[in-house]
Amino acid sequence: MSSDGSTGVELLFRGVPAWLRYSVEEKRGLKEFARTLSVRVAGGRGFTCLLTNDAALRDLNLRFLGHDYATDVLSFPSHPTGLHLGELAISLERAATQAVEFGHSIAEEVHTLTLHGLLHLVGMDHENDRGEMASAEGKWRVELGLPSTLIARGSAQVSHR
Repeated sequence: MSSDGSTGVELLFRGVPAWLRYSVEEKRGLKEFARTLSVRVAGGRGFTCLLTNDAALRDLNLRFLGHDYATDVLSFPSHPTGLHLGELAISLERAATQAVEFGHSIAEEVHTLTLHGLLHLVGMDHENDRGEMASAEGKWRVELGLPSTLIARGSAQVSHR
């Protein structure tokens, strides 16, 4: 935490379509939620969150992971012992689509994506663990009053195929 007691959480809005622009109050609410995650989930360690569009997420996904498609959230961890955990990138376009699909607000979807990305920044990986990240995500979802988590949605989609 910084000397004033606040966590080092930074939100960056870049390339957001006009129809998804956040009001000052909405930005304040998102920043407060990110600070809550920093304190409660990440032990006070900070992170940066880029809120952008599908094209930017597609570019980052291709450049860093070799996947040529847009995704909802990407996590880029920093050095594991540092106070700054790393960076998240969230597509607000994808968040809006998923919010409609799952029947909740865009803000709730962005909160869910931020939680998921932050769990990756603290070292969790649902693709390689034995349910630890799914368990943690479910626990935090309940405590923070969030809708269904990304891992739970993915499991439900797989089981319905």
